[in-house]
Amino acid sequence: MSEAADRPDVDIVTFGCRLNSYESEIIRKQAAQDGLADAIVFNTCAVTGEAVRQARQSIRKARRERPGARIIVTGCAAQIDPAAFAAMPEVDLVLGNAEKSAAGAYRDRPDLGRVRVNDIMSVRETAGHLIDGLKDRARAYVEVQNGCDHRCTFCIIPYGRGNSRSAAAGEVVAQVQRLAAQGYREVVLTGVDVTSWGADLPGQPTLGQLVGRILKLVPELPRLRLSSIDAAEIDPDLMRCLAEEPRLMPYLHLSLQAGDDMILKRMKRRHSRADALKLIADVRAVRPDVAFGADLIAGFPTETDAMFENTLSLVEAAGLSFLHVFPYSARPGTPAARMPPVRGPVVKARAARLRAAGDAALARHLQRQVGRTLAGLVERDGLARADDFTEIAFEGPAQVGEIVPLLVTGHDGKRVLATLPARVAAE
Repeated sequence: MSEAADRPDVDIVTFGCRLNSYESEIIRKQAAQDGLADAIVFNTCAVTGEAVRQARQSIRKARRERPGARIIVTGCAAQIDPAAFAAMPEVDLVLGNAEKSAAGAYRDRPDLGRVRVNDIMSVRETAGHLIDGLKDRARAYVEVQNGCDHRCTFCIIPYGRGNSRSAAAGEVVAQVQRLAAQGYREVVLTGVDVTSWGADLPGQPTLGQLVGRILKLVPELPRLRLSSIDAAEIDPDLMRCLAEEPRLMPYLHLSLQAGDDMILKRMKRRHSRADALKLIADVRAVRPDVAFGADLIAGFPTETDAMFENTLSLVEAAGLSFLHVFPYSARPGTPAARMPPVRGPVVKARAARLRAAGDAALARHLQRQVGRTLAGLVERDGLARADDFTEIAFEGPAQVGEIVPLLVTGHDGKRVLATLPARVAAE
């Protein structure tokens, strides 16, 4: 799936993750500084073969619709396989992930060639990517980390992003301070492997220490949220923040991927089923109002019916509320792509069962909110987001970016339904 964002004569087309969306803002600023005009920049994703196919299809369509535009391709798919994009007659320039934010990257420099992609594993710096956050109307996102040191067998992303590298704590805090001063009520810390933040910095500070520092030094920020985190890594300082800091939002989206120990081992994950359940129980013990989301893969190679049932049962055993379900898709170049595959119809059926379990889990979570008054950050007219990430459809006047109390009266299976209490609506 993609989203397009325009400025005169230049389109930025973004595929994939929130981090890519964040970096498209960097591309937009750099392209403007470089004087780029009449161009389309594709910021690609490589997480699945389908993502790459969609990017190539969009590039061909763009050339047909804008024959005179300069077409530039960057992002993870371009980093991993630059030759494939350079071979497309529609493409004028291929930029690597490190190059896409560099000064002068979008100037017309024929002397540098059509492919400017260096070894991403040699990149050691993240601070150059820091900007004043990817902003929607209600919240802002801050990139604190990029790359990944782990080598899960299904994942190609480390070869597109490079090794893990962290932004300095002082720069992150200063950025959050700027965003709070601009009026943002919520900031989300994001990255490829956020919980590895600090491992490459002097003294090896932890993500929990960074969170604590932000909350202490930016007291005017009402809400700080974490993006997806690894179930193998919640450091003691982060656990303390969850227990003691109400401004750290009680929602954790865990990269679980499976609930069967053999599949987790074949995925080369760093946690077991028991590890995940213990971590969830430990967090709930210190923060009872926490909600959990999770990424789960259906139909990983060699997955038997019994192994799948272990993943299915994890939804209820862990008390998950929000699921992202991915039917396994082989990614060429990964070890998993060489493992014995599960038949396509079986993968599809298992994904459907997982999604159904996720729908039931979400409905249970929503039902528990009925009768409660939730603090909702208004995202757009009539729609807000609670501390624990519950979506709230509401009636009553409220400004985008406000945090308002909302009385939950019911739910529709996807979100809770609420109204502004009369005393608030009357103000």
